Amino acid sequence: MAENDEGGKLGWFLAGAVVGSAVALLYAPKSGRETRDFINRKTEQGKEALSETGKEVYEKGREIYDRGKQIADDAADLFERGRKLVRG
Repeated sequence: MAENDEGGKLGWFLAGAVVGSAVALLYAPKSGRETRDFINRKTEQGKEALSETGKEVYEKGREIYDRGKQIADDAADLFERGRKLVRG
């Protein structure tokens, strides 16, 4: 469930960035240069947030992979023990 939440956060972030940019352009009380600088700063912040989210998603994926691998290894070990018990 947490993995789905991360994707939802990213989607909402991107939607907010688009809407925020559009509103900023339409209602900007600043000059064109100031508005472009503002948009550039916000874009850079968005890139950083996406990068951080990407790292978190990678780390979570790695944790899940490692856990799954451990479970598979444990299951193989249990299977081998059971096979030895049956064969005597």
